[in-house]
Order: sequence, then structure tokens, then C-alpha cells
Amino acid sequence: MKFLLAAVNAKYIHSNLGIYSLKKYADSRLKQSGEKQEREPSGGGPAWEIEIGEYTINHRTDDILRDIYRRAPDAVGFSCYIWNILYIRELVHDLKKILPDTEIWLGGPEVSYRASELLREEPYVRGIMAGEGEETFYRLLRAAGERTSAGSIWKDQALSLIPGLVFRALGADGENREDGKNRKDGENREDGKVRAEAEIVTTPPAPLLDLNEIPFAYGDLQGLEHRIIYYESSRGCPFSCSYCLSSIDKSVRFRDLELVKEELAFFLKKKVPQVKFVDRTFNCRKSHSMAVWQFILENDNGITNFHFEISADLLSEEELALLSKMRPGLVQLEIGVQTTNPRTIKEIRRKMDLGRLQKNVEKIGSFHNIHQHLDLIAGLPFEGFESFRHSFNEVFAMRPEQLQLGFLKVLSGSHMMEMAAEYSLRYKEAPPYEVLSTRWLSYGELLRLKGVEEMVETYYNSGQFENTLEALAQEFDSPFDMFSALSVYYEENGLSAVSHSRLARYEILFRFIGELLEKKRARYEQKTPEKEGGDEAPRELPAGQERLEEYRDRLILDVYLRENVKSRPSFARDLSPFREAVKAFFIEEGKSRRYLKGYEEYDSRQMGKMAHIEVLRDGTMVLFDYLHRDALLGNAKIFQVGQLGEVRRQEEAEV
Repeated sequence: MKFLLAAVNAKYIHSNLGIYSLKKYADSRLKQSGEKQEREPSGGGPAWEIEIGEYTINHRTDDILRDIYRRAPDAVGFSCYIWNILYIRELVHDLKKILPDTEIWLGGPEVSYRASELLREEPYVRGIMAGEGEETFYRLLRAAGERTSAGSIWKDQALSLIPGLVFRALGADGENREDGKNRKDGENREDGKVRAEAEIVTTPPAPLLDLNEIPFAYGDLQGLEHRIIYYESSRGCPFSCSYCLSSIDKSVRFRDLELVKEELAFFLKKKVPQVKFVDRTFNCRKSHSMAVWQFILENDNGITNFHFEISADLLSEEELALLSKMRPGLVQLEIGVQTTNPRTIKEIRRKMDLGRLQKNVEKIGSFHNIHQHLDLIAGLPFEGFESFRHSFNEVFAMRPEQLQLGFLKVLSGSHMMEMAAEYSLRYKEAPPYEVLSTRWLSYGELLRLKGVEEMVETYYNSGQFENTLEALAQEFDSPFDMFSALSVYYEENGLSAVSHSRLARYEILFRFIGELLEKKRARYEQKTPEKEGGDEAPRELPAGQERLEEYRDRLILDVYLRENVKSRPSFARDLSPFREAVKAFFIEEGKSRRYLKGYEEYDSRQMGKMAHIEVLRDGTMVLFDYLHRDALLGNAKIFQVGQLGEVRRQEEAEV
């Protein structure tokens, strides 16, 4: 019997820890039990064959169907999440048409809390593995037998003894038809579809496993060389946030630290680019987090990055001191703030010391070695538009490397779903079940927040506009207002639904700034008409053109910080008058190697192509070194290499 464990990931770079864990656990248990050897067919080969199939939602469904068809599995199990469930449901319908004898199973968080309902909606799905799946999947394999007269590999009675299942009872031994014959797939209805109203059987939940009993998911990394590797050192969450399904299981189980270290050593030896811990609150036990962080610090290979989801307010001074020692880029932290509204924090059952969180985030930021990703959720109870604006500004002030503005998802099984009526929650019926309005937030206001989210992603989270945004924020009452104004500009100019190149985004921002400064000047002149008599000295006018030139400099710095672009933006200054001065600099640098260390094997002409010099409005010459980048942000190393006049005087002296 061949069972295909299939994952449809959001991106190619992602991997699915769940299906790898199911396979490893089942393989291990089958081997230990001796069942695999006892049931060897006479022709040789294992009685069970477990295959892994990883795809993405960007694949054409035809390509996935083709691959599954060629594998010819007896059963397929799909790993289901918010982002792929609609895609998988489409696949299920088509898969049953080309492989009618293949039984289809589902598992994962998206189907675990509405399993019976989904089975009634999807007649081609035999059953659902609800909750933690390793033991359930193993027992499902052991229960497989010869195909029954009802067309199934599994008898209803055998399935009823497996914990953690919700399945469709097909009937056996004359249970389905009055004439004593069994129904097979396609015999239940005249249109050829399986009877949806068949009995749905729910077995008791599977017992929670000791994490040490689950084998390491990755025997090798074949096919995963350039992808994010997901890893868990604990399961469960000690907190009870009302919007999160992790709150259902309040117990936290930890994997033995010696096992964790052994497995992390494997990743380090393989020089995996990124290992992402899926622990819901990694630092909920200090001894555990300290031991892991100390290990990766001591065994750093200079390449691998480790991602952790933490509660920043739980960090101790000892943990902070340890984090301060990390190589830039070794660690990145995801921190869920969600809101700074005290009433909202209490209502969503979240425990958080906001003051301590702010202090710790800012302290980590002062280390300049750790990428911090902070999250906010719009649509929470008691959080209206102005309240969210305040939360945004408070979190923005912490200066994280990324600020993710997310929107509440009303998930089946969560406390938020239970409170939907009281909160007047309106949300999408289809995944991702995103909020549309609440008692405190209208749909129109939510649309405005969607616009802010887009601008934050484009201009802040990209990390490509740091110098410009630092100054631009001063033109507004708050950072939120800046992104809101940008969003309005995009909407009014028909820019929102268009995919823009990197340079185009700079061009748009320059035009936005130009119009903003012009409007400010116009408003100023309107408010300060000339007075007769001339007794009062006129107020100083905003330096519109001079200010615009400052932004031109900042934008150019941002353009070249990330890469040595060949196509200059339209607002860039003409560098042709400075060509000889730039050439002279690189000739001198070829002799002295004052700035460009590590370029010893290159001559001045080659260095001039590999690095870049920009001349600012005041004649300042800025050198961009792309060979030595900031390990945290990926920006070029920059030098102020003098004024244009100094270079010219040097040329004259040499002559």
C-alpha cells in the first residue's frame, strides 16, 4: 500500500514539517513493531510505502494532478492550512476523477476543528486526521488491509478504533443497501458522486505524545538545500489568546535539550541557510531558550540563520546579554505585540507587560545584530481606527526591522469565534476568514488600514527607503499618517493595483514628496497674506526647493544602498560633470587602498564598476562598497570620501 503525504506550500522556499514528521514517526514505529517485515509480500518490498510530495499554490493544478497520477498512490493525505484549503478542495475533486480508487485523507489545523462539517461538504474525502497526527497516521497505516467490497482499504470497524479520526462510514457486510450488497464509490447517487449524508464517525482525540518519542524529521536534506527548514523544540502554548488556536492546548511539551542540540548540529553542519523554529512561544521556559541560544552562539557556522517567535516581555537580563553576543544575522526574532490598547489586551486574554516589551525591543535594537519582526492585528475588540493608529505609532517608535500589519482571522474553534456575535464581527465565510467589520471598526476604516498595510510593506518592510522615510515622517503628525497619505496618493493616481519595479517605487515616492512640499507651501502662503504697513517681519517660508533637493539626496542614497543599479532614476543628478573627479578617486584608491579593502586583486577600472560613487548636492562624495555589506540589512558599506573640491585640488597638485 502506497500512501502519499502531500503538502501545498505558500512558496517554493517553504517546507512542510508536518508531513516529514508523520513519515519519520510511522517509519520508525513500523520498523520497531516488526509489522513491516511480517507483512512483506512474496515479491519483496515493504508492505507500506510512504512518499512525500511537496508543491506550492503557484503550481498549476494540472501539474500536481499529473505528478500524483504518475505516483499512483493507494491513498493521499493533504496537509491543510488557511492559505491552501481552497486549492486542495479543488484538487480533491479532480483527483477522484482520475484516480477513483485512491482514498483521500485530510489533516492540519484548517480541518481539525470543523471536520464533520467539511466531510459533509466534500463527499470524496474519506476522513480527517484531527489534531496531532503522528500516532493517528501510524495506526491508520497499520489498519490498512485488502480493499473491501465497498471499495476501501480500510474497514469502518478498524477505523473506529483509531484515536484522532473523523471519517465517513462506507458500510460493510450488507449495511449500505437493502438487498444486502455493499455500496462502492460512485454507486450512491445517480450523478456518480458519493453519498454525502453517510454516517460521520468521530473517534476520541489522540493522546499527546512525548516529543522525545518523535524521531528527527530530516534524515537528509535532499531536495531541501535552498529552502527554509522548519523545526520544533516544543509544542503547545502557555497563553490563552482568544484569536489563536494554540490557546486550545495550554500545556507545553519540550523536546530533550540534548536531542535538540544534536539536531541543530546537523543543520549547522549542512550549512542550512535558515532554520525556523515553529515553537509558539519559544522563550516561555528560560532554561530551554538559554541553552538553545548558547549552543547556536558557540557553534555558529557563519551562515545559518535561526528564527524564533518569542514574547519579548519575558526576556531576562541574562537572555538579553546572551543575545547581544550573537553574530549579526545569526538570530531573528518575531514578536507578537498585536495591540497596545490595555482594554483590548485584557479582552483577548493576552498577558503582556507592554512597558517591559518596549524596553526590551529597544534594547535589542541597540545591539544592531538581530532582525526584529513585530506584529499588529487590526480588528480586535475595543480597537477602533484611532486606537489602532495609536498602537501602530507606538510599535513603529520601537523601530523594528519589520512591522507586519495583519488583520484578525476568525478561526473555527477559537474563543474569538464564540464571541463573534457580541463583538458584531463580520468576516469572510471563506478562508482566510478575515474580518470585514466590528462594533468598533467599519469596513471603510478597514479599507484605509489595508492601504496603510500595503504602503508599510512597500516602503518600510522592504528596507529600501530608510533614509528617505526618516525625514519624510517629520512632515506628518505621525508615521501612521505618513503611510496613510501615501496610500491615498496611490489610490488617487491609479497606482494601487499595479505591480511596480523597484526603481518605479522610488520615482513614485519622489513625485509624492514634490507634491506634498508644494501643497505645504501653498497652505502656508494662504495662511500668511502680506500685511499692509510692513511693521511685522514676514515669517520664514518653507524651503520647498531646498527641501526637495535634500530628499533627492536621501532617495539616491537609498537607491544605491541595496545595489549598484545600472538604470538611474529620473530624479538622479547628472554625474557626467564629475566623471573625471570620480575616475581620479578610483586611480588614487587603486594605489592607496584607503577605503576598498578586499579589492586588492582588482585594478582601478574594475573597482569603478564594482563600487559606486554618488555626488550629493553640496559636493559630498559618497562611496558604496558592495563587497562588504551590512550582515543584518544587506546594505552596502558606505564612506564619505571627501568633498568634490578636495578631489580637484588633489588633481591639481599631482599635475
